Amino acid sequence: MHKLVLILICMCAVPSFAQTSTPKYQSGTIMAVANHQNAPGEAASAVPGYDVSVKIGNVLYVILFAPRNGVSSVEYSPGIDMLFLVGKDTLTFNSKLSGTTEAPILRREVLSAQSTLDWSKARSQYFSMKQQHLSEALDLTDDQQSKIKPALERETAEAGEILWNPVLSQKNKLRRYEKLISSSDARMKPFLSQNQVGKLMELRRQQKDEVKRLILEQTTAKED
Repeated sequence: MHKLVLILICMCAVPSFAQTSTPKYQSGTIMAVANHQNAPGEAASAVPGYDVSVKIGNVLYVILFAPRNGVSSVEYSPGIDMLFLVGKDTLTFNSKLSGTTEAPILRREVLSAQSTLDWSKARSQYFSMKQQHLSEALDLTDDQQSKIKPALERETAEAGEILWNPVLSQKNKLRRYEKLISSSDARMKPFLSQNQVGKLMELRRQQKDEVKRLILEQTTAKED
């Protein structure tokens, strides 16, 4: 009897190992593009290649991209966000010009962890930075990202009106921003796990300190 139960358990377990998870594309940003320089002994290609630096999370990948038929606008691409599938030795992406493209990874570099936002860019890129930052820090699913998006969009609009308003005093900016964050978090919490909520609260504490420094810098610059 015990042997039969063991056999049934093993039979039930087999399908779970056989199932393969659907490949997940990740958001990445093209950081830089340079003409590819052939290494000594490397055969020259008829099609010009490019070394493209792509930042995905806290990893910077340099891939070799050779446009099909020599037609490409990749040299004009730095700053563009795209979706990439990270493989062992390749990055795969979809392009209107080249279709589904698999590019070899020349090298990769793990960047120092950034627990903070780049506030020098926050005014123009607040939403995209917040969404990416929260997604990475809280390990959000695609469904969670979709559900918290309205709250982040609203936070984006109101944060700009508060943080970069020259009329508001330092104290008033901070008070209004804290109220905005509290309201935004209340909208997002129903879609987060208890562990994610705890991480969110820690991120907000760090963010509050960053905002204080930002407001102080604005005040100092205004006085100068």
